[in-house]
Amino acid sequence: MKLSDYARQIGVTYKTAYLMFKRGELDAYQLPTGTIIVNDSPMPAIGQGVALYARVSSHDQKADAQRQLDRLRNYAAAKGYKVTAEVVEIASGLNDQRPKFSRLLTDTAVQTILVEHKDRATRFGYQYIALLLEAQGRRIEVINETDTQDELVDDFVSLITSMAARIYGRRSSRQRAERIRECVEQVYQVEEEAA
Repeated sequence: MKLSDYARQIGVTYKTAYLMFKRGELDAYQLPTGTIIVNDSPMPAIGQGVALYARVSSHDQKADAQRQLDRLRNYAAAKGYKVTAEVVEIASGLNDQRPKFSRLLTDTAVQTILVEHKDRATRFGYQYIALLLEAQGRRIEVINETDTQDELVDDFVSLITSMAARIYGRRSSRQRAERIRECVEQVYQVEEEAA
């Protein structure tokens, strides 16, 4: 069967199946026309399920977590995904010791992990998580990408927001973080214009 059909059958994207072919994980060959043919073989032991993951930083944001989960449910329903798990976790995005998220990352029955924003999965190192999941033929899907072009600014603002919340309290941390974001973006624009 063609690689695209094989990818659809096992529930992965074409790109993931192509990477599996390039790594030699498939019993497949390439025709002179470029078409990749996969020999009928047992499917890899990767699940078909989709897990929804919502995270907030504190207990007073539980209502936000439920709203996140509702948006994830709506997105999954619109895409026709088979949701097998819904996980809500209350922990900092800077904390890499989150047991519920760790279980999702190691559960091979979960093909796709849906998150609302990248920072719901982790504040830093998102690309490493995505890369490691892709190597397993799995993926993490972000339903709402950020608008900011520069990820460094986003990372810096995320760190400052988290620290400001701890120092000044939740109420004023967003306002302070917004002021810091404006300052960082102004400095960034000045440096771009100077270059």
